[in-house]
Amino acid sequence: MSTQKPSAVTVRRLLAPHQAGPFTQFKPLPEALKEEAFAAVAEIFDAAGGKSLLKSSGDVYIKPNGIDSKPYCHTRPELVEAVIAYWKKAGANRIFLFENSTQSNFTRMVFAITGYSKICRRYGVKEVYLDEEKNISFTFKGKQAEEKEKDGYRRTSFDIPLFVADNLIEKADENLYISLPKLKTHSMAGVTLGVKNQWAFPQQNDRRPDHNYNLPHKLADVLGYIQPDFTLIEGIEATVCGHYPATAFAEECIKPFKVLIGSANVVAADMVGARLFGLTLDDVPHLKIAIERGYSKGVRSLDDVEIIGDISDFTEVYPYDLIQRFPEDVKILKGGERLCAEGCKNNPLTLLQVLTYDYQGKGGWTMIMGKGHAPAVIDAISGKALVMGRCAAAEVGDRLAKRLGKKNVYFSGHCNDLCATTNAMCHLMKVSPLKMAPQPLAQSVKVLTLAKLHGTKANIPFLLADIFKVV
Repeated sequence: MSTQKPSAVTVRRLLAPHQAGPFTQFKPLPEALKEEAFAAVAEIFDAAGGKSLLKSSGDVYIKPNGIDSKPYCHTRPELVEAVIAYWKKAGANRIFLFENSTQSNFTRMVFAITGYSKICRRYGVKEVYLDEEKNISFTFKGKQAEEKEKDGYRRTSFDIPLFVADNLIEKADENLYISLPKLKTHSMAGVTLGVKNQWAFPQQNDRRPDHNYNLPHKLADVLGYIQPDFTLIEGIEATVCGHYPATAFAEECIKPFKVLIGSANVVAADMVGARLFGLTLDDVPHLKIAIERGYSKGVRSLDDVEIIGDISDFTEVYPYDLIQRFPEDVKILKGGERLCAEGCKNNPLTLLQVLTYDYQGKGGWTMIMGKGHAPAVIDAISGKALVMGRCAAAEVGDRLAKRLGKKNVYFSGHCNDLCATTNAMCHLMKVSPLKMAPQPLAQSVKVLTLAKLHGTKANIPFLLADIFKVV
């Protein structure tokens, strides 16, 4: 068990130089920095109790942030390896590395491209792709259904993998669960650290309907079922201006903080992570809700946190919203009555930036998002249009389809359906989804085939979406 107080958060600064050259080139860590990171990981775990953190089974379950293989949006493989190596040396019985990647992706592919799979094979670690696991139903408890409560949940239940339910909820007192998130801001949640790292537990279909103003409530709902035994935030690079920046923007969005943050209290760890960005609880609604619901082990503000390490030189306030740079030949119409940054606004705008600036996607179309559009503005749209989210679909979808023709109107109907959005934008912008997997085509097909054979429940874009319209 941890020998540190529930209010303790360790911040370990790394001193070795980072890479030379621009961050637009994602490179392995320099050897000196990697060695220092390995040593720092060991120091953080040793200070928290080391081997005594192991529970009766001797098993260790490690959850990285592996939402995607895109540079700087996932936990660095060097830190994944450092944590695995520590617990292997500490005498862990079995080690599991598990994840359920973001919508429009699947975990087996992310593990292959990031190098997580190679690390697991090297150390004898069991890879678990949660999108390929059987499920059990749980309830989102934070709000009632929208029929019973204003701004309530559209979906009140969610499927959670049996692997998680059995090993990390039912047998939480037997198994050591370590969360290994990446230090990132988030344009829809303020930050994405330890608490949001668990948004992988609902299967992808159950993340779509209330990925709106209700997102912070649902993040806290998941935390109510399960909390990590230890959270280690990897901040060798910190990502700002959202969590998934276009690589073309890396010099603006990637900050070499060279820091690791460790705590047995996931809420306290996240508060310190937010503090390094200059953000407060007012910027991170899901942390405020977690505190209000009693999930913070008595910590209610940063004043209650015992920070072990010096963070006094982190004085800048970093933006968590997107860089406001979009292609001039894509017209973006935003609803004046409701427009959720957590849903139909910032996810599609993020993808628009990536496809434009990283893959040279084409414009010449209109995107409509949110609720509250002037009919005259909608009637002035010509050419092709993408209708984002259920509010816009209900308000203007039929009107546009009747006037422009169904073949010219594309829909992404949930508050956040990244697969549908990717299919639509890849067709509109003539970008092949295959280009977004940086590995040989044959390897991508092999990994996809294996995922399908093992029953993946991930929503995967149509591989020929650039050629054929599917939404």
